[in-house]
Amino acid sequence: MIQQQYPSQLLEKAVEAFATLPGIGRKTALRLVLFLLRQEPSEVERFASALTTMRQEIHHCHICHNISDTDLCPICADQGRDHTTVCVVENIRDVMAIENTAQYKGVYHVLGGIISPMEDMGPGDLEIQSLISRVSEGGIKEVILALSPTMEGDTTNFYISRKLAPYDVRLSVIARGISVGDELEYADEVTLGRSILNRTPFEINK
Repeated sequence: MIQQQYPSQLLEKAVEAFATLPGIGRKTALRLVLFLLRQEPSEVERFASALTTMRQEIHHCHICHNISDTDLCPICADQGRDHTTVCVVENIRDVMAIENTAQYKGVYHVLGGIISPMEDMGPGDLEIQSLISRVSEGGIKEVILALSPTMEGDTTNFYISRKLAPYDVRLSVIARGISVGDELEYADEVTLGRSILNRTPFEINK
């Protein structure tokens, strides 16, 4: 393969930076960089400032670990939500997907991933202990396990269910209107909304 030649080292460094983003190849990165070069310097500065500010000032909610502009996210701060029901999700994108259904009125707990030996992701790398602590404090009646119906998701469900077994809390899992192997964030809003509403008790096969 012929190595792309750049007329400027600064241009090349910018392309390399964009190419580190997921799903962005060098050709797409070059198009993005050339687009920015055609913009007014003030627009490029605004773009860069938005990224820098986001990275420096964004918070993770100290309760549910969702992203927020403050230490307490708007969902956890909303007293109109059902704080006795906690929906456990893999990542922030899943919170956004479920919120877009407008079917769920409880609160969340973001694990930050799922158990995956292939990716060297174990229980200690996730926000599972903080979930156990939330349940142990009392006041939570139901924990909804809303993880993607994959082998890794089911493994994580099983692990969490074992950890929460000593506590008087109902465990449920989203209905399998979502196909096995699908990622939660890619489900359409109608299917995802029905899966939340028609959740079923989580059962451990002994």
